[in-house]
Amino acid sequence: MEIAICIFLFIIGTIFGSFYNVVGYRLPKGESIIFPPSHCTNCNHKLSALELIPILSYIIQKGKCKNCHQKISLFYPFFEALTGILFVLAYLSYGLTPELIIALTFISMMIIIVVSDYHYLIISDEVLITFSIILFVEILCINGIEPALYSLLNGLLAFITMYLLKKFGDFIFKKESMGGGDIKLLFIFGMVLTYPIAILSIFVGSLIGLPIALLILYKKKDHVLPFGPFLAAGATLLLLMQVNLEMLINLYK
Repeated sequence: MEIAICIFLFIIGTIFGSFYNVVGYRLPKGESIIFPPSHCTNCNHKLSALELIPILSYIIQKGKCKNCHQKISLFYPFFEALTGILFVLAYLSYGLTPELIIALTFISMMIIIVVSDYHYLIISDEVLITFSIILFVEILCINGIEPALYSLLNGLLAFITMYLLKKFGDFIFKKESMGGGDIKLLFIFGMVLTYPIAILSIFVGSLIGLPIALLILYKKKDHVLPFGPFLAAGATLLLLMQVNLEMLINLYK
């Protein structure tokens, strides 16, 4: 039964991952996420149903457009597979519980943010606002009014902390140290993960990103590196591990 659920969630995750690719790619450009339908960005060939099958269509077409034979970026099947894997990991962590809904919603937001921040160095306000509302409603329905209001307080504290860190970074480096989207993102981290874990996600994300950043900056010194994907990686890791304040205190002891 558990294997069947994992397979189902992986398939659903890849389907959603394909859609999240579209959202993350189009929304920052002000384009509709519905029209025009999915198409080749090189020849505008409208993709058929068979060409829209996540991962498999890329393999069958050998990574090329069926019409113009232009190479398709490996970016697309990678994020389809990643979303499917994260959906499965969320289930293995939370089981078939109401909290799984929150986890899947949070992961969905992370995928969209990574795609848009990677391509355009933008974390769309539309995405942040939409998911903050959805997540708050889910927390409210699952945990009740008091925990939901407490989650808003956690989010506000995380937002303020990130804002102060940005101001400190701007002062030290004499230039903008991080984008406004990163600061707003911490509000949602605080809502879902609680304030202490949201702050921890900054350090975990930095540890994940440091070797990658050094490697990229070594090759391209003028390359601007988005911080959003590393924040997303850190927060998602902590979410899946269900890290909480009690665990941190016990670890410290």
